[in-house]
Amino acid sequence: MRFSRVSLILAAASTIIPSVSAWGAVGHEIIATVAQMHLHPSVMPILCDILNYKGNCHLAPVAAWADRIRGLPQYRWTGPLHYIGATDDYPSETCAFPGERGWEGRRNINVLSGIRNTTNTLESYMSLRKAGLTTESDEDAAQVALKFLIHFVGDMHMPLHLTGRDRGGNGIKVSFDKRVTNLHSLWDSLLIAKRIRTIPSNYTRPLPLSDVESQLRGTIYDPYIRRVVWEGITGKYEDELDSWLTCPAEPSVQPLQTHWQQWLSWTFGRRIGSWIVGSHLTDEGLNTDDETLCPYHWATPIHALNCQIVFPKALDEPPYNRVSFSGSTDDHACNSSNQSLELHWLSRPRKNPYLELDTPEYSGAIEDAWIVEKLMSQGGIRLAAVLNWLFADVDDSTLLNRTYIL
Repeated sequence: MRFSRVSLILAAASTIIPSVSAWGAVGHEIIATVAQMHLHPSVMPILCDILNYKGNCHLAPVAAWADRIRGLPQYRWTGPLHYIGATDDYPSETCAFPGERGWEGRRNINVLSGIRNTTNTLESYMSLRKAGLTTESDEDAAQVALKFLIHFVGDMHMPLHLTGRDRGGNGIKVSFDKRVTNLHSLWDSLLIAKRIRTIPSNYTRPLPLSDVESQLRGTIYDPYIRRVVWEGITGKYEDELDSWLTCPAEPSVQPLQTHWQQWLSWTFGRRIGSWIVGSHLTDEGLNTDDETLCPYHWATPIHALNCQIVFPKALDEPPYNRVSFSGSTDDHACNSSNQSLELHWLSRPRKNPYLELDTPEYSGAIEDAWIVEKLMSQGGIRLAAVLNWLFADVDDSTLLNRTYIL
């Protein structure tokens, strides 16, 4: 498949966070909102129809749906689809993605395969829709696939969802503002929360950009989105946007349907079954990338952040290498509680034995380099590109002068 033309409408565009999940619900909602700002006008009506929206339609409310339902019995199998574990990316000097031992877990049950396979599901759905051949089961499968796609693209842009080390940081206790947390929660939510709490006041006022302001929902993080768009996407990142959508020229996808996949397709529905199992793995590793959609290629530099900054070297040295590692058994779990982030900020700072990361050398360096903001910008732009490829009317004249050709 190929993005023939992708509309990216590049507009020249304190507190307690409502909820927390992978990236935190806020991180996922920010990525979805940025994506919505860059959708071709013909796309959003189709998305709203698939999502069966009644009333005001927005992608942000469904962006964390996949976290909210993963604890339900019928969705517990989806847990491993939120991450991928590289087995040889530690010590940080090697940073293999993956190394000789390959990937943790079951074949194709990971976030990168999830992106590929939900995209394939939606591509098949659109072919049926254009032919007027969709059934109720097709519509249901498309809705589920779309919700997962929106979420998985967000997960891919959180570095700790790309490593198997210490269950994506869940097993490493650290201190932030003298309050105990774990490394995963720090990156999921606390870094974003701190930025929102310290946003310059000028971003509380609307930008002179209707394409931006029309997609904001009056949330507590609207000023943060304004800053990401104004200073990031239309500022320091403007010349990088094309490269964010670039894929290698040599495709690696070789679809293969096994008897097991055929059985799942029959049992769960032909398109749902196809993305549960996914594409066949090649000898080179994951079979997810082609010349247009390349989640492995996009994820590789994000994974490298784990080795460059996410896991501080001090965690490998005394005394923190003895006290920082918990015995939790939750794999790459993300906190979906509304209360945990509030409790973090409302709890009293106190002395603890864990490595303090609210420091100029750690959180300060992340803020200065705009690492989190760039990740969410990339997530939004890439999600928009995928949705535009799947759903945009490429013959629409409004694509002219606002479209990137990949």
